[in-house]
Amino acid sequence: MAHNIADLFEHAVDAAPDNLAVKVGDRTVTYAELEADANRLAHYLQSQGVGPGDHVAIYAKNSIEHVVATLAIVKIRATTINVNYRYVEAELDYLFDNADVVALIHERSYAPLVAACWPKHEKLTVAVVVDDALDPDDQSDFSSYGGVHYDEAIAGQSAERDFGERSPDDIHIIYTGGTTGFPKGVMWRHEDFWRVLGGGIDFYTGEPLEEYTQSSQANDPRMVTFPLSPLMHGGAQAGLLMHLFAGHLTILEPKFDPVRTWELIEREKIQLIFMTGDAMARPLIEAYEAKAATGTPYDGSSLFAISSSAAIFSPPVKERWMAAFPNAVFTDSVGSTETGFSGMGMGDPNNISKDGPIVGLGPGSVVLDEDNRILDPETNVGRTGRLARGGSVPVGYYKDPIKSAATFIEIDGARYSVPGDFARIEEGKRITLLGRGSNCVNTGGEKVYPEEVEMAIKGHPAVYDVLVVGIPDEKYGQAVAAVAELREGQTLELEDLRTYLRAHLSGYKLPRSLTIVDRVPRNATGKAQYPAAKEMALAGFAAKAAVVDPTSV
Repeated sequence: MAHNIADLFEHAVDAAPDNLAVKVGDRTVTYAELEADANRLAHYLQSQGVGPGDHVAIYAKNSIEHVVATLAIVKIRATTINVNYRYVEAELDYLFDNADVVALIHERSYAPLVAACWPKHEKLTVAVVVDDALDPDDQSDFSSYGGVHYDEAIAGQSAERDFGERSPDDIHIIYTGGTTGFPKGVMWRHEDFWRVLGGGIDFYTGEPLEEYTQSSQANDPRMVTFPLSPLMHGGAQAGLLMHLFAGHLTILEPKFDPVRTWELIEREKIQLIFMTGDAMARPLIEAYEAKAATGTPYDGSSLFAISSSAAIFSPPVKERWMAAFPNAVFTDSVGSTETGFSGMGMGDPNNISKDGPIVGLGPGSVVLDEDNRILDPETNVGRTGRLARGGSVPVGYYKDPIKSAATFIEIDGARYSVPGDFARIEEGKRITLLGRGSNCVNTGGEKVYPEEVEMAIKGHPAVYDVLVVGIPDEKYGQAVAAVAELREGQTLELEDLRTYLRAHLSGYKLPRSLTIVDRVPRNATGKAQYPAAKEMALAGFAAKAAVVDPTSV
């Protein structure tokens, strides 16, 4: 059994070729049509010398061509490299070099940036150019580096599936979002990726699936799903593939727009959405409430499953969602690019955690103490440690053996992925996720997890979004600093915020600095950009010297 991403998709094609597979705007393709175009593009890449193990980057927003490119690459046993389409030239140069990219599939509007980077990368020899999903009339020139338009590339190519046998050991790379530093390429075996990110393990029971389990369901009643994040984010990519393996219809959009999202949910009768915490949940629920206030609400009755991952889904926002959709199932999923799925919690409107998402430990997930010993969840309730996952874990970081050795460790003869997320053990083999240890603020010896403080601050009526970081402090080593985006027309002073927070947080967790910004720094997927937030906090601190004596707490 191959347990290979390409094979798993092809099983669904064979089971239900006429099922609708992907819809973007007014364009819809069936599984057979998606397969045919992926085969054509795969044959073109082969004709240009791209083969097993070669790295092919996709630099595009969500589109049908983006999905075709992903499938075409894995069909010929090459490796996809996800590119953040907001990168500037220096960031693209870093990725092309670090990932050893030999071929690039990109949207036409990015041609000027590609042209600037191209001469600096000798390994990069093949470029396929697709029309821009938001600006299909863009006429940017790609002739200087020999780019070939997508339509020309696939014209005359065979639509047959004749690629030979594949392996579960083929490598799939996902570059991290660079939340806390330079992006790193996480290398997954195809089978391990499927197990922990593609639905190869039942998320509810923890039981492993057989290779044909998902595709065998392709002729059952199908779901209409909508991952709201860009496909260049690992979570959206995994959600798409998981549902392609099972014959579902996936709706995609090239740009997140709250109003457009509700219109699509209403029109397409979408049943399941994936979103990135408050960054998407807050504008969505506000758009829904605003429309309801007009007396003509959106029809969201088809929506029965609402899943959040990769960022905080704060209690105030979650409560509003649960009030609006009392019959829907809400889930918080935790994990990372380095671990895949680590646990899931079902939302309970009568018991919403104020500290962080509470989830059941997923298959292979454990909590480690400071000496990397596995803590028994039944006898260590209340203990805090690092969240780790065993079983199906990545091979390591691409070209970074030092960071690989620090993150992927051996305990009692088994490999575990330990990316640095901290968790508190709760009753019933559950955990409360506290946040990434690299962002932890050490103030006077006390550890403060930014996500906990962020969740409390978001409850303030004047605050729209916030990130919390640590800034240098002569007496305490670090001080807690908040970078906040306020609601329109609102103002907020540091002491007013601290007064509000005293009912929610211990004194040492209260911010001693508050910087108001036009927009909190997040990437295209909504994930926090802590280095940028720290720069803002330091600049705000220097400008206003907004420091409160901690002895007054």
